Amino acid sequence: MRGPLSRFTRPAEAPVAEKTTPEVDKEAGVVNEQHRSNDNDNDSDPDNIDANAQAGVRKIEATTKVWSRSHLIMAYVFIWIIYFVDSMQQGMGFLLSPYVTSSFYLHSLTATTSVMSGIIGGISKLPLAKILDIWGRPQGFIVTVLLLTLGLVMMAACNNVETYAAAQVFYWVGYNGISYSLSVFIADTSSLKNRGLMLAYVSSPYIITVWITGPIAQSVLGSVGWRWGFGIFSIITPVMCLPLFFLFTWNYAKAKKAGLIVSTPSGRTTWESIKYYFWEFDTLCLILLCGGFALFLLPFNIYSYQYYGWRDPLTICMIIFGGLLLIASVVYEKYFAPVKFMPWELLKDRTVLGACILSAILFVEYYVWTAYFSSFLQVVMNLNLTQTGYVSNIYSVGSCFFSFIVGMLIRWTGRFKWITLYFGVPLTILSIGLLIHFRQPHTYINWIIMCEILYAFAGGACVIGEQMAVMAAAAHQHVAVVLAMEGMFSSIGGAIGSTVSAAIWTGLFPKRLADYLPPESQANLTDIYSQLPVQLSYPIGSPTRDAIILAYGEAQKWMFVAATAITGLGLVCVAMWRDIKVKDFKQVKGTVI
Repeated sequence: MRGPLSRFTRPAEAPVAEKTTPEVDKEAGVVNEQHRSNDNDNDSDPDNIDANAQAGVRKIEATTKVWSRSHLIMAYVFIWIIYFVDSMQQGMGFLLSPYVTSSFYLHSLTATTSVMSGIIGGISKLPLAKILDIWGRPQGFIVTVLLLTLGLVMMAACNNVETYAAAQVFYWVGYNGISYSLSVFIADTSSLKNRGLMLAYVSSPYIITVWITGPIAQSVLGSVGWRWGFGIFSIITPVMCLPLFFLFTWNYAKAKKAGLIVSTPSGRTTWESIKYYFWEFDTLCLILLCGGFALFLLPFNIYSYQYYGWRDPLTICMIIFGGLLLIASVVYEKYFAPVKFMPWELLKDRTVLGACILSAILFVEYYVWTAYFSSFLQVVMNLNLTQTGYVSNIYSVGSCFFSFIVGMLIRWTGRFKWITLYFGVPLTILSIGLLIHFRQPHTYINWIIMCEILYAFAGGACVIGEQMAVMAAAAHQHVAVVLAMEGMFSSIGGAIGSTVSAAIWTGLFPKRLADYLPPESQANLTDIYSQLPVQLSYPIGSPTRDAIILAYGEAQKWMFVAATAITGLGLVCVAMWRDIKVKDFKQVKGTVI
């Protein structure tokens, strides 16, 4: 049955076909023996390893052909454990972040610390996709585990907000990279019709961790301190990740012993390999993009700290040079880059492009209003840290629960577009719009919880829908790169959202504090603005606390107005998708779910 927007979205019953044969890097060391002996057999048998795919893809296809059903189940158990540990740590870190910045008297920079980490964390997924495709899935996975661990160690040891922000970069590159690598593993080891269910399965730990991250953060603050909160997980995380790495490495060795893959020397010297990968990973474009986004977005976060504000020479120069670097990155990529950073041919597919833009929009609106959400719940709603954790994580519980329903619907109907278009995005707009009214001072917490539940159900539909869209529209060898693009769009969207949030906060909150604070508290304006514990030190009902609450209400209102406005564009993005039926075709090879 065709929907009312069908004349704008011509249905297509299969993903885009392969059109190009990527260059094979001999240093990756994979040769398809079956294809070498008989090209025609490879074409006729869909379970043969694809000789036209990149080395990392062929490695994982060989691995899935030799491993047992028990090893496949074990891999999914390990993946669930990793998601459990990561979600527990990330939830605790979100609650501790305002206390970290407040300890350096810079609570207002809570959102700013995530801007650079969001930019670099998002852009890093494309080179990570190349690592997964060229060297292999386990190799890319272990690199991201090391980066996340380094970030946690730096957070535990930081002595200023600059070090904490740098630690956030390493942490989020690693955290996003682990999540991305595991998403690629799932795409490698599950059929399309079951993939929505598998994505829901690996996100299910959030249903449990929502109840424990708040008490953990409360206990950490009240005992060992926030530094050891990060330090503990710098030990736990790598220990929990290593079993999955060894499982894939064991089965890769098994495939190699079976003769499915053989190593061949590249013939390059060390210096030649360095030069080869420098151009292969399009390093210059990475530098231009990261520098451009950072210089362009950061002034919106820190302009209030400059002497002349928006008119300050540093603010103006950063915006101008940031814009010039972004333009330079596009020109270089189009005319001069020997290896393209962005897979432009995939972005020409309207389903891939629409899903990527939708992911960016959803992250923009999310980070616009969540950056100061935990502070709002404590200051305005007078919740303790444990209760704040419960309310903050309603989205995690609800979206993970509803994603199972979405996965079942996709498995049953074979389609994912209409639940996103008619349920996911409209309900997101409704829930955020309601919060413009309900997230004001003197509102009952129950209304906020209701809106959070609606928002969570909508999120379950949108996230599964957008991920299914990019994967269904691409062949197996392109799954890693389209997931990387989707992740890059979402992370840059998150950085933009944090920038908008910080701009609203630093531009509005201190002014409203100055307007509303009683005369006896005006001398403490700077401390109140920069430290969450100082805000909480004034009792509920006191003139100063009432003034702080009113200032929060003003800032929050405009954050939700901005979030609601941007989310409306999501309807156009979903309408762009082809109505792909994922029930009847095979994308992956070997023993899969």
